[in-house]
Amino acid sequence: VQLQASGGGLMRAGGSLRLSCAASGRTFSNYVMGWFRQAPGTEREFVAGIRYGGGYSRYADSVKGRFTISRDNAKNTIYLQMDSLKPEDSAVYYCAADFGGPWGAVSDRREIYDYWGQGTKVTVSS
Repeated sequence: VQLQASGGGLMRAGGSLRLSCAASGRTFSNYVMGWFRQAPGTEREFVAGIRYGGGYSRYADSVKGRFTISRDNAKNTIYLQMDSLKPEDSAVYYCAADFGGPWGAVSDRREIYDYWGQGTKVTVSS
């Protein structure tokens, strides 16, 4: 599967951005989809993930209540709505796909994910 992330940019603290990730190549419903991010000098960390079955999602504690992940299965696309942005949210954001099936576990471990997009940069100014 191929992933194409978009939507990053520069935003002031308190503002909002929406990231998109379009998937192509295989049956979208078979994939658990996730967003990760990586700031300079840090490891890539889990942000949010969602599966097809039941629309179950999970979030990192640092973004819970501010970010919302969703998926449009008709468009083979996932989104990350980021509200109340903070400077510490600045990073390159990556979407990822795990061939875990429609009811697969939503993992926060990057090694579980099989495919990765190219990343989109988010910068939040104070």
